[in-house]
Amino acid sequence: MSEEWQWILITVVGFIAGFINTLAGGGSILTLPAMILVGLDPTVANATNRLGILLSAVSAAAGFKSKKVSVMPFSLYVGVAATIGSVFGALIAVEFDKKLFNRVLAVIMIVIVVLMVLQPRMKKVLDQEYLSGRPLWITLFVFLILGVYGGFINAGMGLLMILWLNIFNGMNLIRTNATKVLVTAIYTSAALVVFIWNDVIDWFIGLLLAFGNMVGGWIAARLSVKKGEGFIRSALVVIVVLMAIRLWFF
Repeated sequence: MSEEWQWILITVVGFIAGFINTLAGGGSILTLPAMILVGLDPTVANATNRLGILLSAVSAAAGFKSKKVSVMPFSLYVGVAATIGSVFGALIAVEFDKKLFNRVLAVIMIVIVVLMVLQPRMKKVLDQEYLSGRPLWITLFVFLILGVYGGFINAGMGLLMILWLNIFNGMNLIRTNATKVLVTAIYTSAALVVFIWNDVIDWFIGLLLAFGNMVGGWIAARLSVKKGEGFIRSALVVIVVLMAIRLWFF
C-alpha cells in the first residue's frame, strides 16, 4: 500500500472511529489495528491514538453544547477523577514490555468486541438521575479506576462509561454521551502529556487520524442517532478478531 493510500485509510478510519466513539464507544479497536497495519509499533499506535481521541472528544463536546446538552458540574468532577487515574495508566503503557503489550492488547480487543455484541439494551429515557451525594462519590471512585485503564489503552473506554452512567447514575443516552465526551477530553489531555513527554507519538499519522476523528465526532454529536450500527459492529468484530490473532501469534 502506497503512502498516499495509507494517509487516506487513516483519515477515513479516523472519521468512522470518531462517529462510533461519540455515539457509543469502541472506535479505538478500529484505529489501533489501522495504525499497526500501516507500520506503527503498537506502543506508538496506542500513544498516537490519543490525538484523535482528544480532538474527537473536544469536537463532540462542542457539538453537544451547540445543542444545549450539558451535565455540569458532574462531568467536571468525574473528569478530574478519571484524569488522576489516566496519568498512572499512561505511565504504565510507556514502560510496558512490547511483546506482553501486544498480547494484552489482543485480549482487550476481544473482550471489547464481546461487550459490543452482548451489551444490554439501555434505556433511552429514565425518570431520575443520581448525580450527587453517595452516587457521586461512588462514581468518582469508579472513574478513578477506569481512568487508569483509559490512560493505559483506552480501547472500549466509551462503552464502559456509557454502561456505568446509564445504569448506575440513571442518565439518558444523550446526556450520558455528552458527559462521556467531556470526561474523555479531560482525562485524555493528561494522558497525552505523558506520551508527548516520553516521545512516543507519530505526529503526522496522529494529526491525520485526529482530523478524521474530529469531523466524525462533530457530525455524530449533532445527529445523536445510530445508523447502520449492526453493519459497523459486524465489520469491527471481523477486523478486531483478525488483528488480535496477528498480535498474539506474530
